Amino acid sequence: MSKKALNITVLSIVAAVFVIFFYQSGSIKQATGSQDTKTERGEMQTSPFKVATLQFNPTLNERKKNVKELSRVAEKAFENGAKLVVAPEMATTGYMYEDREAIEPFVDTIPGKTTATFAKIAKENHGYIVFGMAEVDEKTGLYYNSAVLIGPDGYIGKYRKTQMWETEMHWAAWGDMGVPVFDTVIGKIAINICMDSAYFETARLAGIKGADIMAFPTNSSAQTISALPARAQQNGMYIVSANRSNTEKGFHMIGGSAVWSPTGEKLAEAPIAMTKEEAIEETVIEYAEIDLKQYENENKERLERRRPELYKELMHKVAPWNSTKTTTSHHVNVAALQYEPVALDKAKNMEKVSHLIEQATRENQSLDLVVLPETSLIGPVDKKSKKDIRSLAETEQGQTKKFMADLATANDIAIVYGFVEKEENKLYNSAMLIDKNGNKAGKYRKTHLNESDKAWAEAGAKLPVFETEDLGRIGILIGEDAAFPETAGVLAVNRADMIAIPSAWHGQYGGKMEINRAISKNPYPDNAMVTWDAVAIGAQAYTVVANFIGTDKDYLGGSGLYTLDPLYGLDQPVVASMGEEEVITAEFDTLQSDRWFNQEKLLQSRQTPYFKPLIIESSSQESNSDLDEAA
Repeated sequence: MSKKALNITVLSIVAAVFVIFFYQSGSIKQATGSQDTKTERGEMQTSPFKVATLQFNPTLNERKKNVKELSRVAEKAFENGAKLVVAPEMATTGYMYEDREAIEPFVDTIPGKTTATFAKIAKENHGYIVFGMAEVDEKTGLYYNSAVLIGPDGYIGKYRKTQMWETEMHWAAWGDMGVPVFDTVIGKIAINICMDSAYFETARLAGIKGADIMAFPTNSSAQTISALPARAQQNGMYIVSANRSNTEKGFHMIGGSAVWSPTGEKLAEAPIAMTKEEAIEETVIEYAEIDLKQYENENKERLERRRPELYKELMHKVAPWNSTKTTTSHHVNVAALQYEPVALDKAKNMEKVSHLIEQATRENQSLDLVVLPETSLIGPVDKKSKKDIRSLAETEQGQTKKFMADLATANDIAIVYGFVEKEENKLYNSAMLIDKNGNKAGKYRKTHLNESDKAWAEAGAKLPVFETEDLGRIGILIGEDAAFPETAGVLAVNRADMIAIPSAWHGQYGGKMEINRAISKNPYPDNAMVTWDAVAIGAQAYTVVANFIGTDKDYLGGSGLYTLDPLYGLDQPVVASMGEEEVITAEFDTLQSDRWFNQEKLLQSRQTPYFKPLIIESSSQESNSDLDEAA
């Protein structure tokens, strides 16, 4: 090697060491989802801090006025101790624009003049602010419905709305960044905007990258803010939502800006204004405390149990040319059986189930489908009963199948039931769909096992949907499967008209819905459960849940029917008590083809290219590389 080459090599090594040192110390910007993302410098916050949601109503076409007023309100929130402030979607311009020409005078680059104004405020108050604005891309001239994050050191990053609503489609391009997550001294912050929350995938993209807080600017009339407790629980993150509370060009936004905990608990909420007559024009600021100790929680840990290899269909977009979908709606009468099982006693549980089905058919002679809880005839299986499991296990054609087939043919009903399945030397937590003739119409093996399951069961490897002649297409989930929104997402892509969920739920996931009761035109029952509701609305498939009561774990009941759209008055969830044995019945039409939102429209509007990180097992850095390549 020449002396000159040796010197170059030495200088290269020194330079590499220098870069690594400053990279690790945070002095060099690091991309985590887009070229605009950077890692903030400073010491990590350790004590709880205050966040503020600004229920702020901009004036259409008055950007200068809106920026000035929003700056004043943000300053007030900072002065009152807020460390993070979130303002609504399109907060600098208003929302209702007909086309590109109408909004052209009011767009701005990011970063640009608008972000510079708020950077000054953030720096002076050593705080963070997220707000929505109309962005113009300097290179392409395209407009985006965007939101920005600004901190004490200035502009941090932006997000472009992935799942748009019809209004902005006339002037904005679809978001093309995926969902970046920004490292700050108060935690990892992600952003979603309004219609994003109707699609579980956009929040999930933030969740798998470890987001601690999601800022959620919105202009919501009900749907998107009602989904937030589920999005918080599913991903174990705080959500700070900022909505408007007035009417613009006939579109009314209902307020209810809120802060949600990683468990789905409502920590703060601004007033609701359900009609334009109730509009609240003045800005309302609500505060809540975020505890950094809650960044690590059971819901976030559950993300480690995801099974991306099962979720490949989330990338599929076959609508509207889908030959597998049901084209004829079915009017269906369903029943969910809720009872206290006799542990490990098939005979006594057979007697109980027979009695309840007799009751159900007596009360509803048009009954079509009955759903039973998980491991229906032996009760919940746990580690203590592990020794008994193998003796109670059976093949799919065993004693339980014969018993259920006899009930089905005698009562002219289809039945979904759970059992411990034995195949060779393996055991599965399974569920079977029996048709009215007593024949097997489908079998599903639980894919997302809990700790008790893992002591004895193998995990299933498919999320199938079963075609039936009289009921349409039926998907099945079991227990904890429902806590993973990808499962219902796959069933929706595979065009399930209905989902049955045999369960053994005692509060280990999910919880009561805490959305403001006034939001829903048809109010939810008092003990409606967030996770099961999220399955039905998220997949746009009627969902029948059967759960136990009683036993040593105090199972919580709540069996029933979860529906597609109680918010705007299409249908009404029906939910059983939390402690009584009962048969809960309901009826519905499987397809709602004329509704403003349904499964067809859900699947046609999903922006699948940006969902790729959900179906691969990799680090966030690899996921982002794949995303960039897809974009």
